[in-house]
Amino acid sequence: MSWYNWLIVVLPFAGVLYMAFHARKYIRSVPDFLAGGRICGRYLLAVGSLEAGLSVITLIAYVEEHYRTGFSTGFWSGIFGPVSLVLSLTGFVSYRLRETKALSMGQFLEMRYSRSFRLFCAVLRTSVEMLANTILPAISARFFIYLLGIPHYIDIFGIQVQTLALVIAGVLVLAATILLAGGSLSLLITDTIQGLLTYPIIFTFTLFIMLSFSWWDEIVPVMADRVPGESFINPYDIHSLRDFNLFAVFVVLFSRILNRGNWFGGGASSAARTAHEQKMAGILGAWRNGFNPLFYLLLAGMILTVMNHVNYAPKAKAVRTQMVTRIADEIIPDQETRRKVVTRAAAIPEQHHIIGKDKPLSEKKNLDTVYLNTVHDTLGKTPEGNAKFQEFRTLYNQLRLPFVIRNVLPGALTGLFILLMLMLMVSSDDSHIFSAAMSFVQDIILPFRKTPMSPQAHIRLIKCLTILICVFYFFGAMFMTQLDYINLYVTVVVSIWSGGAGAVVLGGLYSRFGTTAGAYASILTGAVISGGGMLVQRNWAAGVYPFLDRMGLIPGLSRLLETLSGPFEPWILWRMNPVKFPINSKEIMFIAMILSIVMYCLVSFLTCRRPFNLDRMLHRGKYAVDGEVKHFEKLTFRTLFKKILGITPDYTFGDKCIAWGTFIWSFGFTFGILFLGTIIWNAFYRWPIEWWGWRLFIISVVIACGVAVISMIWFMIGGVIDLRRMFRDLAARTQINELDNGMVEGNVSLADKKAFKALDQNQNDSGKPDK
Repeated sequence: MSWYNWLIVVLPFAGVLYMAFHARKYIRSVPDFLAGGRICGRYLLAVGSLEAGLSVITLIAYVEEHYRTGFSTGFWSGIFGPVSLVLSLTGFVSYRLRETKALSMGQFLEMRYSRSFRLFCAVLRTSVEMLANTILPAISARFFIYLLGIPHYIDIFGIQVQTLALVIAGVLVLAATILLAGGSLSLLITDTIQGLLTYPIIFTFTLFIMLSFSWWDEIVPVMADRVPGESFINPYDIHSLRDFNLFAVFVVLFSRILNRGNWFGGGASSAARTAHEQKMAGILGAWRNGFNPLFYLLLAGMILTVMNHVNYAPKAKAVRTQMVTRIADEIIPDQETRRKVVTRAAAIPEQHHIIGKDKPLSEKKNLDTVYLNTVHDTLGKTPEGNAKFQEFRTLYNQLRLPFVIRNVLPGALTGLFILLMLMLMVSSDDSHIFSAAMSFVQDIILPFRKTPMSPQAHIRLIKCLTILICVFYFFGAMFMTQLDYINLYVTVVVSIWSGGAGAVVLGGLYSRFGTTAGAYASILTGAVISGGGMLVQRNWAAGVYPFLDRMGLIPGLSRLLETLSGPFEPWILWRMNPVKFPINSKEIMFIAMILSIVMYCLVSFLTCRRPFNLDRMLHRGKYAVDGEVKHFEKLTFRTLFKKILGITPDYTFGDKCIAWGTFIWSFGFTFGILFLGTIIWNAFYRWPIEWWGWRLFIISVVIACGVAVISMIWFMIGGVIDLRRMFRDLAARTQINELDNGMVEGNVSLADKKAFKALDQNQNDSGKPDK
C-alpha cells in the first residue's frame, strides 16, 4: 500500500480517538462513566450497538462457517427475525431489567436472590466472558499480520520479538485508550461515530463485489456444485451437513429466547434516557444493519468463488500455498518438518475443477482436502501430530479472508478495508474489556465494602481494572490456543455461564416461585456440563482419545454414542474420531440449557416458602420511586395487537408508525410471504436449484440493497441528530453544574436549568452506584 492509501486509514481513525478524549470533560459521576449518563437517544443507541455488535472476529467467523456450509441453513434462520422482533416489541426481559434500575447483572441478582449468589455469579460470568473474549485480540492481530504480510518475528536491538505479541499489545492499547478517556460515554460516542463511517464503507465494498463478480456465471454455480445432502443453496437438501446444520439453527433460536438478558450490563444496555427509549432502540435494531447482511453474503460468496471457480484457479493456488507456508512458519517449530510441509504444499498442481463436468464437491472431498491431507500426513497421525494438525486446520479455516482480500482488492480499497477492520476491532474489544472491568468492580469488589466509594475513587478503580484486564487479555491471547471453529469455541465457553443463567434470569424476572437454591442448582448444572465438555474437546486429540484407546474403551463408547444419537440422525451424528470430539459445542450447550431449566424449576418448587414480591423489585405501584407512570391494560380482542406490538400510552404517533411498520415488514412480508410462502410452495412443488439462486438474488441482493439504502440514510440522519442532542445536553448539564458551584453565572436560562436538574434527578434515582 502507498502512503496515500494509509491516509485513508489514519485520518478517520485519528478523528475517532479525538472524540474519545473530547468526551472525558463531561464525566461528572459514576453513572456517566458506567452508563453514558443515561441521556442517550434511540438512534444513538441503535447505531452504536451496530458498531459494537460487529467485529473482526464476527466477519471471520461468518466467512469460516459459510465457506463450509454455504447459505442453505440461513433460510431456516428466517424464523429469527420475527422472534427477535416480538421480543423487542414486547420489551421481553429488557424492559423489566430496565425497571429494576440495576446498573449491572450482579445488582439485579442480589435484588432477586442473595448477595452470596451475586458474588458467585459475578466471578463465574466475568471469568467466562474474559475466557471467551481472550481469543479476540489474537484473531484480530493475526488478521492484520497475514493481510499486510508482516513477518512473524522482527529484530529489535538484536532481540527476536514475536510480531503477534506487538500487534496484540497495540490492539489492546487502542481499546484501553478509549476506555480510560471517558468510560461508557467515550464508548458510546466513538461507537456511534464509527457506525456512521461504517455505512458508506460497507456500501462501497458491496458495489465492488457486485460489479467484479458474476452472480449467475460464478457465484451461484459454485454454490450449486455440491453433493446431495450438502447443498449450499437448497435448504431442503442439507441433511448431511454437520456442526452448522438445522439442529444448530434450533439451538441458536432457543438460546436467543432463553438467554436474552444474560449479558445485561452498563453501556448501551442501560444508557437510554428512559425504559421506553431503550425499548425503541431495540425495535430500531431490526432496521439498523443496513448493508451488513448483504455485505457479509457477498463477501463470503466472493471467497467461495475465488477459491473454487476455475476462472480464479491461479489465485486459489496462490492463496492456498501462501496460507500453508505462513501458518507452518508460525506454528510448526521443527525446521525440517516445516520445510517438508511447505515443499509438498507448493508441489500440489493448480486445480482446474470444471463445474458440471467434474464430480461435485463435498465436505470430505473438496479443493482444500489435498492441502489438509498433505499437512496431516507430514505431521504424522500420532497424538502429537493430530493435535498440531487440529491447530493448523483451525488457522487454515480462519485465514482465508485476509489472504483472499490481499490477492483480490486494489490498493485504495485495501486501505478502506483496513480502516473498517480497525474500527470493528477496537469497538468490539473495548466493549468486552469495559464489560469485564465493570463486572469486577460492581459485582465483586463493591459488595465487600462497608462504606460507599467516592465517585472519583470508583472511576479510578474501574480504570485500574481496565488496565489489568488488558494485561490478562494479552497473556491469554498469546498462550490460549483455539482448536475449533470460532463460533463453536465461543458457544461452548459462553455456555459455562449461559447454560444455566437463562433459567435464573427469566425465573427471576417473571416468576414468584424462583429461589436462591434453585438458582444455584441451575448455574452449577450449566457450568459443570459446559465446562466439562470444553475441557474434553480441548484435550481430545492429544490426551483423551489416546487414553481411551489404551484402555480399550473406544469400541464400547462408539456403540454408546451411536445408540444415543440414533433417534436424532442425521441432524445429530455422534461418531468417534481421533482428531475431534464427537459431540459438538451446540449440542453441549443445548444439553446444559435443558438440564438447567429442569434443575431450577425442581429445586425452586421444593424450597419456595413464600412468593417473591416482584412489584417491589420492578418499582411498580406503590413502590414507584421516579414518578414514571406505568400503564397496564386488560387483554381483550381490541388490545391484542397493541399487546403483541408492545404499544403503550408512552408511544407517540411516530413510535406507533415504527412499531407497525416493523411488524408488517418482519411478519407480513419477510416471514409471511418470503419465508412461509416459500415453505408452502415447496410443500406442493419442490423448487429446482436454479429457483433457489433466483430467490437468494431477489431477496438477499435486490430487496436487501433497496432496504439498505433507505436504512443507511435513515440511521445516519437519526444518529447525527441524536449525537448532537447528546453533546448539547452534556454541555448544558456541565454549565448547570458550574453554576451550582458558583463558577459561572448567567450562561443558562432558568428553564434549562430546571429541565436539566430534573434530568439529573431521574439519573440519580435510576443510576445510583452500589453501596
